[in-house]
Amino acid sequence: MHLHPSISGLNSDQTVLLQRAADLASTKFAARAESHDREASFPADDFADIFDAGLIAPAIPRDAGGLGLGPYRGDVFTLWMMTASFAGADLSFARCWEGHVNSLVLLDSLATPAQKERWFDGVVKKGQRWVAWSGEPQSADPNASGEQRQKPSGHGTHIRETAEGFVVSGTKVFATSAGYADWAILLVNTKGPGGARHATASGEHLIMLGCDLADQSVTFDSSWWDPIGMRGTVSYLARFNDTFIPRGNLIGSPGQYLREGWQTCFTPHYASSFLGAANAAFEQTVKIVKAQQKGNDPFVQQHLGQCSVNVESGYLWLRQVAKLWESGHYEEAKLAGVRARYIIEQLAEDTVKRCIRALGARSLNKPSPIERIYRDLSFYVRHDNADHILATIGKLVLGTPGDESFFNDRSGKD
Repeated sequence: MHLHPSISGLNSDQTVLLQRAADLASTKFAARAESHDREASFPADDFADIFDAGLIAPAIPRDAGGLGLGPYRGDVFTLWMMTASFAGADLSFARCWEGHVNSLVLLDSLATPAQKERWFDGVVKKGQRWVAWSGEPQSADPNASGEQRQKPSGHGTHIRETAEGFVVSGTKVFATSAGYADWAILLVNTKGPGGARHATASGEHLIMLGCDLADQSVTFDSSWWDPIGMRGTVSYLARFNDTFIPRGNLIGSPGQYLREGWQTCFTPHYASSFLGAANAAFEQTVKIVKAQQKGNDPFVQQHLGQCSVNVESGYLWLRQVAKLWESGHYEEAKLAGVRARYIIEQLAEDTVKRCIRALGARSLNKPSPIERIYRDLSFYVRHDNADHILATIGKLVLGTPGDESFFNDRSGKD
């Protein structure tokens, strides 16, 4: 599989790494994507290939057996381009990979030396998979009335602290890789439910706990997971039944995740997945148009021309944001990443829709990869609300404080 022309200026080690990832995506992951989508099954076979190829630890330092990539490691563009390749083959797998990688970024920066030695060894030598779970939307009971309707429906976690550690009870939703990850970083608030995004208490009480998912007190409910897209992420409801987490598994300090803006490291990473999927749809469309000899149609030419501009623009945005991270301009990088996340969503959705218009209704008939990309992308971009992202950008232009992590101004409320 060839690398996109915009991926230039890399050294030989970076190029070899990206080519290895791209080859895996095209020869193995793409062939399995339709099955994982149809069966809503976790891409465990893809992760096994990642481990065998020596790619399972991208954000772990080289001296610990990893590849040494990441926003604070001086090379984040290579990481994002690996993700874009995987997303082009299977956006669901790319999301599971993102969760794993982003967790390793957090551990690399915030875990203690003892924690790193223990947890990194499990990834490098055993291929253990990590995720980070925050989501705890507080939904009112639709059948309740009056004051009862204002009470949460039971979603969310409650934390009891003991001398030895923490006892977690309750639920998290959209728990990506549920039942297949080995460890989870739980973002929980000691003063009330809501995690990070939907916190009902101050963000200064938000903590991160490393949870061993082999614990029998952690169970999963798959009954509600039947989405239009991203089916292979198996993002079930996770239930914690008085799950004990030892104090030695506390990562960082209370409030650190929001106070230091760690979510902003991952915002452009999501965008790289959007872009990779859109680029795959574009390349597939070009092949089909040529095979069907539809290239003389001026409207098809216009659609493909705009797709080309869209994809090129997306790569240039990511390259610019990566340069800011890699040159140590961290505050600028965080703000630029928000803008990139917004515009790449628009570019990716426009690209896929133009591919469909160029090819017609047949492209939406299963098992067309464009049909799957259309569904997956439509679902995944809802991870954040684009209207709220744009409003946050507007606040920053006006010099008004905004929530650059979750774009809802609730995560840090008192």
